[in-house]
Amino acid sequence: MGSDTVNAPPEPAPPRTGIRVLVVDDHVVVRRGIRAYLDVVDDMHVAGEAANGQEALDRLAAMDVHGELPDVVLIDLMMPKVDGVEATARITRRHPGVKVVVLTSFGELERVHAALASGASGYLLKDAEPGEVVAAIRAAASGEVFLDPAVARQLTREIVSPPTGIGALTVRERDVLILVARGCSNQEIADQLVISERTARTHVSNVLHKLQLTSRTQAALVAVRQGLVPPQS
Repeated sequence: MGSDTVNAPPEPAPPRTGIRVLVVDDHVVVRRGIRAYLDVVDDMHVAGEAANGQEALDRLAAMDVHGELPDVVLIDLMMPKVDGVEATARITRRHPGVKVVVLTSFGELERVHAALASGASGYLLKDAEPGEVVAAIRAAASGEVFLDPAVARQLTREIVSPPTGIGALTVRERDVLILVARGCSNQEIADQLVISERTARTHVSNVLHKLQLTSRTQAALVAVRQGLVPPQS
């Protein structure tokens, strides 16, 4: 009489290896779309998702405790609570071994600079092809920097011909210039922009320096001339 065959329980699937990616975006459809694509790429997989910068920081802290930090964070710039630029700065400071690739709908040069200055290893626009996203993640994981071709061209143009005048101001500095033209003091500017008075004073100084001016009155005239504020009646 033959021996009975005992069905052994199926063995657990081996853990996924390769590049571990944390996807951070406040749109669930975007996160799921990226996950669906990356999870079929042989050398990488999505280790987790987060809906904003603060959630990403919390997830990374928890993953760090268990020794499960991702290799790369793919992060949007425009998010509630903590945006991508600030989150990138905190991630690279707290987890220096984790690389950050920025994915955003915005191609403004100021944001490119802010993200890269914060430690990002790559910058992609959201209309990038899936293959470019994979290439950027692989480059970041290898310690390289990957820039969207359009972003790279924009940066090159700035190096060859740096902006002057109003074009040299950041978005925040333009806001400061407008408030200066409206006659606001440093403290009033600080209150309007929800920043410290010291930061407001620094912004005003930077505006005057970039515009090669020596007084707030001159700055106000420039703002009127550029159409940023209507002339005083």
